[in-house]
Amino acid sequence: MAIPDFVVALRAVVGRAPLPLVGVIAVVLDGRGRVLLVRRSDTGEWALTTGCLEPGEQPAAGAVREVREEAAVNVVVERLLSVEALDLSVGPNGDQVWWYAVGVRCRLASGEARVNDDESVAVGWFDPADVPPLPAHQARCLELALTPDAEAWLAV
Repeated sequence: MAIPDFVVALRAVVGRAPLPLVGVIAVVLDGRGRVLLVRRSDTGEWALTTGCLEPGEQPAAGAVREVREEAAVNVVVERLLSVEALDLSVGPNGDQVWWYAVGVRCRLASGEARVNDDESVAVGWFDPADVPPLPAHQARCLELALTPDAEAWLAV
């Protein structure tokens, strides 16, 4: 997984200590109601498109960028799904992160989904009933995206 330059610079100062970082989760739906998933190169598991926001980057813009980088498609962000702090995450190298995750629902605008970077080994469209198991926070985002008029979920 590519580590953003700003995180590399922060790690030079704080080492492996916990960093608070903001990530985005994009639930991308096509015109047939299928959901876009990527098979992660680090775990081999299927997941929604996710990524770290750059400093000052708006969550919607970050979602559009991440989906384009990972799956080579263009999307339009439709609505906010969730905002929550995730449990402390420890990477294989020992880096610790407190992720703050912003989930958004997106619709496919153009392009053909394909693997577009080294973060994924496969990309595919899934019927929501056939989606493989997802982490709880991603499953919640998918459920909210599929529920018409659902209000954004805010962890308390």
